[in-house]
Amino acid sequence: MNIVKAHAYGNDFLLVQEQDAPAAAGRAGAVRAWCERHRGIGADGVIFYSDGPRGASMRLLNADGSPAEISGNGVRCLGAWLARTRSLQKGESLEITTDAGIKGLELLEIEAGLRFTFRASMGQPEHVEQRVIDVNGEPVQAVTLRVGNPQCVVLGEVSEDRLYRVASRLAVHRTFPEGTNVELAAVEAPDRVRILIWERGVGRTEASGTGACAAAVAAMSYGGASRSVDVISPGGTQHVEWTERGLFLTGWAELVCVAQLV
Repeated sequence: MNIVKAHAYGNDFLLVQEQDAPAAAGRAGAVRAWCERHRGIGADGVIFYSDGPRGASMRLLNADGSPAEISGNGVRCLGAWLARTRSLQKGESLEITTDAGIKGLELLEIEAGLRFTFRASMGQPEHVEQRVIDVNGEPVQAVTLRVGNPQCVVLGEVSEDRLYRVASRLAVHRTFPEGTNVELAAVEAPDRVRILIWERGVGRTEASGTGACAAAVAAMSYGGASRSVDVISPGGTQHVEWTERGLFLTGWAELVCVAQLV
């Protein structure tokens, strides 16, 4: 079995063709083994994909083996592999079918045949609302929404202490029966938002595409940010626009290697 490893700003994924994938009954266990950082290949999740005439379809499992509807960075990682293998040129497009719908990718830049920059159409955010959530006796004001997957954004202080003390607990809070992705977000300027991320089924991650989108929407709706912002995470900066046609996420994905599983 060939496995492709790719990452977007340190948020890394393994890509496996559906025809080579383990049977459904053993898939979650295989994902946990492959994603283990010290005894496996190491990744935040595994994307099982099938080629299509306009792109591909994908199913994502998190590092703990649980399913996820979509990953903005994962979509671009798969897009990078398709762009490489299909010799796509700047200006060409792909469509990736996910459990959260079809996401269009426009190829903007190619660097050394390994790093591919895309502008991805992520759709409209849904169910955006503010609420106060009790976290171990501490009232936390949060913005909850969906950007294809569940998100919870806490505007204000962005610190490692708060990531582990608040964000990690929100990810498994009873308010979210299926779990949620959590971002701490600080609006540093109208066009700049800084975040830390705790992803459902993974934990702390260097970056998140859907998390960047969610943080941008929260900052635009309740934090005074403009409708076009840079979202800065530990792994790097992605750009989010919120237009009448929905959210657009711009950033790169980089191919790391093709490995043969023994």
